[in-house]
Amino acid sequence: MSEPVRDERVLRVSETPTNTLQYRLDGREDAPVLVLGPSLGTTMHMWDRQIPELTRQWRVVRFDLPGHGGAPARPFTSVAELGDRLLATLDDLGVQRFGYAGCSIGGAVGLDLALRAPHRVASLALVATSPRFGSADEFRQRGVIVRANGLDPMARTAPEQWFTPAYCAAQPAIVEWAVQMVRTTDPGCYIGACEALALFDVREAIGRIGVPALVLVGSDDQVTGPAEARTLVAGIADARLAVVPGASHLAPVEQPAAVTELLIDHFAGIVHDTQATLPAPPMPPVSASVVPVAEIAPAEPADEATGSARPDPYERGDRLRREILGDAHVEQARADAFGADLQDLVTRYAWGEVWNRDGLDRRTRSCVTLTALIAGGHLDALADHTRAALRNGLTPDELREVVLQTAVYCGLPAAESALRVVGRAIKEETTPQA
Repeated sequence: MSEPVRDERVLRVSETPTNTLQYRLDGREDAPVLVLGPSLGTTMHMWDRQIPELTRQWRVVRFDLPGHGGAPARPFTSVAELGDRLLATLDDLGVQRFGYAGCSIGGAVGLDLALRAPHRVASLALVATSPRFGSADEFRQRGVIVRANGLDPMARTAPEQWFTPAYCAAQPAIVEWAVQMVRTTDPGCYIGACEALALFDVREAIGRIGVPALVLVGSDDQVTGPAEARTLVAGIADARLAVVPGASHLAPVEQPAAVTELLIDHFAGIVHDTQATLPAPPMPPVSASVVPVAEIAPAEPADEATGSARPDPYERGDRLRREILGDAHVEQARADAFGADLQDLVTRYAWGEVWNRDGLDRRTRSCVTLTALIAGGHLDALADHTRAALRNGLTPDELREVVLQTAVYCGLPAAESALRVVGRAIKEETTPQA
């Protein structure tokens, strides 16, 4: 197998004030449409080995994630936003209904579209996909590492995450292609994609997916393996499982013939379906969540002073606290029943009221918090909020400047103690796992 070849002449970019997506078209203009979505860190060329056979029957649309494969570096903040960019591009192409196959985050886009725009999706193939990818902490930690070290740590570990050891040994050119693919990705867009995956969770919603789905997974996939695939099959009414032997996370690259055959068989029934033009019902905005009526909470009582409804800030405080400090930290803080009331107060007012205000961005709030903690000598909390500051986008160099600034106003002993704590936390958070 030779290294995939990039053909710049057929790349196109759909770009408007609200939409940017790099894509490529292959196949007859009058053929039904099949869309292929890539995995995080890859490009549309991960599907190169499927194209010759798929284009015998379909018009194939492949797209790149922002900042991947030379695509414009316009980060997206959620899987739903990426799905909306794809739908806008398909609208520009005059494509109303289509089949969709995606790998990893590309599969997440397919799940999102099947939930929010089921009238557009004729059938799904979900490769190395999960309704929830790992934990939010895991992906935010990955973002911290990339912000501090660049993409080299991710590039070095990509082959062992994506391919089986036997394939890595037999195909060094493909391994090198994979490494360079990650290294040339825009770091900001990679971090944005990690944040989107940290927020992605459709475990409670997959039962609403009504389109036929092929759930395809490599037998040796250690990232989103057979267990995650079975979760999808159990939740989607019309789904079947295909386990590809001798393949890891990027099964379309490692076992191209087997994956191609499975895709052709699965999408065979939608040839006429994708050519139908259906009216498009309105979609919820990107920022909206689709919430079943039974889950909508009753209206909050009116505030006595103003007469207006004032929602309890606890839930939004809990979400933000977990997002910034991590689930593990929050659960550990709540483990002590004696301090439950204090934790309730912290969540409701510090996080639900103050941290959620619009007046300052998160980076600035982290700087203010760190300064206050150094001034007060609260070194235990300083370590936690150093980790939070890294998640909020501050770099190690910027954190060093914050401590240096406090030396002038809080005193050298306070700054020296803080520097040790901050430095240790930075090292723990930004050192890639071996």
